[in-house]
Amino acid sequence: MVVSAAAPDGSAGARGPDAERRRRVAIVGGGITGLATAWHLRDDAEVTVYEAATRPGGEIRTVEFADAPMDVGADAFLARHPEAERLARALGLGDEDLVAPATGQVHVWTRGRLRPLPGGTVFGVPTDLREVARSGVLSPAALARATLEPLLPRREGPGDRSVADLVARRFGTAVVDALVEPLLGGVYAGRADRLSTEATVPPVWAAATAHRSLTRGLREHRAGTRHDDRPVFLTVRGGMSRLVTRLQDALGGRVRLATPVHEVEADAAGWRLHTENGPVAYDEVVLAVPPAVAARLLVGVCDDAARELAGMASASVGVVALAYDRDAAATVPAGSGLLVPRSEGRLIKAATFSSRKWPHHGERERFLLRASVGRVDDASALELDDDELADRVDAEVRAATGILEPAEQWFVQRWPAALPQYDVGHRARVERIRHALAARPGLHLGGTALDGLGIAARARDAERLAAAVRTR
Repeated sequence: MVVSAAAPDGSAGARGPDAERRRRVAIVGGGITGLATAWHLRDDAEVTVYEAATRPGGEIRTVEFADAPMDVGADAFLARHPEAERLARALGLGDEDLVAPATGQVHVWTRGRLRPLPGGTVFGVPTDLREVARSGVLSPAALARATLEPLLPRREGPGDRSVADLVARRFGTAVVDALVEPLLGGVYAGRADRLSTEATVPPVWAAATAHRSLTRGLREHRAGTRHDDRPVFLTVRGGMSRLVTRLQDALGGRVRLATPVHEVEADAAGWRLHTENGPVAYDEVVLAVPPAVAARLLVGVCDDAARELAGMASASVGVVALAYDRDAAATVPAGSGLLVPRSEGRLIKAATFSSRKWPHHGERERFLLRASVGRVDDASALELDDDELADRVDAEVRAATGILEPAEQWFVQRWPAALPQYDVGHRARVERIRHALAARPGLHLGGTALDGLGIAARARDAERLAAAVRTR
């Protein structure tokens, strides 16, 4: 029996004689969003998590590589926002488990060699052109164009813009190509000429709409941002999968692996989920799945939201882990890694010097490095077989860093359709989706389609979803 039925006007109907029993909540998707949402609700409801894959965690995966754990999915979380660290500590991970990076310097592979990413940038947008000049990332002509930015008239009016459109009009296209696009490519695997400024780089959008000069507006943003000794990122010693394992252990038999949901159906009493084992009744349903999966499940249930989600593109990406002889890798420069502008025409778009960035990897026998490949409009890297992909990535890494010998070991991880694209108008799309879902009480949407891709954003989303279920 269902706790309550939806009244015709969408409000909660009267409760029956079983009103005291806990609500039954289905969570579709066993990635970090779904697992954390279930964990938050574990004492408030009868929760079941349905995961189509044979393992939980989504794009979090830790493998044994070069005789120790290595993350081949998400390898850190943003620590300046509290939700992910709060979740980790609530799961019993302490100071000895949470590791800060040893170095933050990033290089850009451009104009023939590695050059330092200039200090004082906000998502690659300069606030101090003296730093840009010292880095050598821009040619003299491109640097001269960028210096005109404070003199240009304010031109931003209402309405979202692509990051490339906004930044290029202020600083010139070279700043987009050499600084902004590589950073966005690393996070979203997207195109700067399509990605929404409002959704992907909110401080840049706020500065552009509030100030005549983007440079001055971002300087004010940086001055107003709290600066302390807390690290920007944290990882988990032993691998990010420890987060997933802790969540799965806490939830026990409430996580059903290899159990895809084929249909979500509304009825007069609540919701029914259809799996290979037949229909199951629930009071609340949380969809914590990629946009394409959510779109399929919402057809016939909330068609307006389904259409919006089906219109979102997603990028397929890959991670190639490489292990080198330490002496051969002595040429790798100090710093945490490198970014590669799209305009350079390389296969790799970024690489993390894991043995330099993370102290616990620095203790290992071999020098470890992770390279990422794949963009929303370029799947050529992922069309290669594992051997060829690893060989080509290894060759590019050695060309960039001067490593003297080929990698001794490698591991290839592919992530199909992993990164939804927050293109121009994304915030408006999200509002339309939420407006459509508001007419379906008890149906909740989370996951990467709406509000952020990283683990910190997913942990924040899980808190929001759990609160929405509790308060309905």
